[in-house]
Amino acid sequence: MTRVVCVHTAMALVEPMTKIFKEILPEVKLNHIADDSLIQEVIANNKVTPAVRRRLLSNYIAAADSGADVIFNCCSSVGDIADFGNEYAPVPVFRIDYPMAMEAVTSAKRIAVISTLPTTLDPTRRLLERCAKEAGREVVLVDGLADGAFAAGQSGDGETHDRLIAEAAMAIADKVDLFVLAQGSMARMEKKLAEMTGKPVLSSPVSGVKGLKKFLEERGLV
Repeated sequence: MTRVVCVHTAMALVEPMTKIFKEILPEVKLNHIADDSLIQEVIANNKVTPAVRRRLLSNYIAAADSGADVIFNCCSSVGDIADFGNEYAPVPVFRIDYPMAMEAVTSAKRIAVISTLPTTLDPTRRLLERCAKEAGREVVLVDGLADGAFAAGQSGDGETHDRLIAEAAMAIADKVDLFVLAQGSMARMEKKLAEMTGKPVLSSPVSGVKGLKKFLEERGLV
């Protein structure tokens, strides 16, 4: 049985990803490695530190050593490290946000990048720019930072979390054709923002697992 190990820098997506995998990829053996001190250090330093980089790469190696056929990186803030890990680790590292980014750049030119953390904006922008280049497309990216939303979500204040995301999206809605939710934890707002703005909204958890399924099928692993 093909084994997938999800690597997390926070705990929020462990349970949702388990559910999504059961629905879309029930034929794989799924395990998780989660260390929420990683995202805490990224936030505290407003960047991915060398220590976070080393620990994340160590988690990739641990996942491979545990028998993983593929590592599923679940944190967009460390997406650049996941790209490097794809060369560093002995098994592929698949980014949760890659399928979403490819869909975005092939669907629209003016793309909003909505995030609850400033540290996620740049990695997501770089991914979108790379995907646009791969697809031979030109895109215009517009940032929408929902400042304070992440902290609200972490404290259990879902109402404030959602309101700040909605406000950030509405502030730039007239400048874009499509919205990308930069973090998997924001997926709960996908439908609501689409209704509010009348524009497509993409999130990464479901599309990421669907993309991984295609990746595994192409390699005969499922």
